[in-house]
Amino acid sequence: MPASYETDRLYLKILKKSEKNKVLDYYCRNKCFLEEWDPHRPDGFYTKEYQEQVLEKEYRSYEEGNLLKLWIFPKGEPSKVIGFIVFNNIVRGSFWSCHLGYKLDEDYINKGLITEALRKGIDIIFNDYKLHRIEANIMPKNARSLRVVEKLGFYNEGLAYKYLKIHGKWEDHIHWVLLNNRV
Repeated sequence: MPASYETDRLYLKILKKSEKNKVLDYYCRNKCFLEEWDPHRPDGFYTKEYQEQVLEKEYRSYEEGNLLKLWIFPKGEPSKVIGFIVFNNIVRGSFWSCHLGYKLDEDYINKGLITEALRKGIDIIFNDYKLHRIEANIMPKNARSLRVVEKLGFYNEGLAYKYLKIHGKWEDHIHWVLLNNRV
């Protein structure tokens, strides 16, 4: 599989640990913005060493076929990370499913960029990985994210009560699913 992809306005890249500075810059720029939606960050999260370890672990999971994390770069600024899409917990056997996550830089929201990146990612997961199902869990108050999955054709399977601990509080999430009608 290729290590990078392209859309009309974006580059989507699988990163190795040598790209830790770009990832750290993204997280530092968006620390306050993402805090509302993220779990508690462990000590050291905002360090090069921590990000290097995470990137190394994620790359191993990618090589093992358990994760596809594509970091987003705008074509106008090809060395600046502005977010990512991730298909994780990839399970095969009789399930052929994964979970979806995504984040975007505060300065790039409401421009259709995450939808554009996800369209490409979904195409890769369904066509190259041959998965049957993508699951996304979104807090009911995250209106922007709910609009994204609705635009992409996900359907609501119901509410997961106190599903994830986000910013120190157990939060309900709406369980969204997209099925691959190609397989």
